[in-house]
Amino acid sequence: MKPCPLARVAQERRALTAGGANGMQHLQRGIGLMPSVTLYHWEPNANSGKPMLALMEKGVAFNSHYLDLLNFDQHKPEYLAINPQGTIPAMLHGERVLTESTAIMEYVDEAFEGPRLMPADAKDRWRVRWWMKLMDQWLGPSFSMIGWSVFVGPSVRSRDPQELEAAIERIPLPERRRAWRKAITGQFSTEEMEESRRRVALGIRMLEQELSQRPYLASNQYSLADINGFNLAYALPLSQPALSNDELTPNILRWLRAIYARPATRACWALGRTNLVKRVTILEQPHIGGGQAA
Repeated sequence: MKPCPLARVAQERRALTAGGANGMQHLQRGIGLMPSVTLYHWEPNANSGKPMLALMEKGVAFNSHYLDLLNFDQHKPEYLAINPQGTIPAMLHGERVLTESTAIMEYVDEAFEGPRLMPADAKDRWRVRWWMKLMDQWLGPSFSMIGWSVFVGPSVRSRDPQELEAAIERIPLPERRRAWRKAITGQFSTEEMEESRRRVALGIRMLEQELSQRPYLASNQYSLADINGFNLAYALPLSQPALSNDELTPNILRWLRAIYARPATRACWALGRTNLVKRVTILEQPHIGGGQAA
């Protein structure tokens, strides 16, 4: 008799989290209790950073399992047994497997005690979901394409071509295989990059306008929209200095600094291992002008 899928996932989880190297526990409450949550993630930004920060804000104890995206850890058999799509992040809550970063954030907010990360007002909740959908489906992919072209691709491009091709062939989703090939070979088209830059510029203007109306993105309280937005936009004054700085976008900079100052955000970024961690520290500067390019 074959083991049931959940039993197999449990076995893989025990294998992945065994030993001190991968089993760092973050216990904001319930010290001494074994957490029932394991989060598989890369750096504390973009998609990985969203559930990381949501868990930290809620004070949920979790096992942190770092996956090196640049080493293709997310496409190795051990992780594919947990998430067959090979995408990051994934979260285990007991025997339950959850994927898709924004959906995980909403699950975390509803499943655990702690500060509510969705506003009580129905219109504000609508606004949270409107912004999260815009960022996930329209703005985020453009940020991602630019990031892949300037960081991810160059970070792995010098490796043995045969090893890279073998790693790409292990990627389950064909669209992700295409994206990796484009990033590694620098083949994002001029039209694709121009459209991404157009969306980023428009998105910055939209964020600045919205944040001129209230302290946080979707309501007067900190919410999942802010967690989503921070993980997308934290490095704007570094990566887009001509478009986002204290003169042009004072409300975005105020908002980013306020989120960065939160204890949960600092704890989250302490889990980073690459030079991406250094990028967020630009927010420690009291004034950011327009000439501080990445």
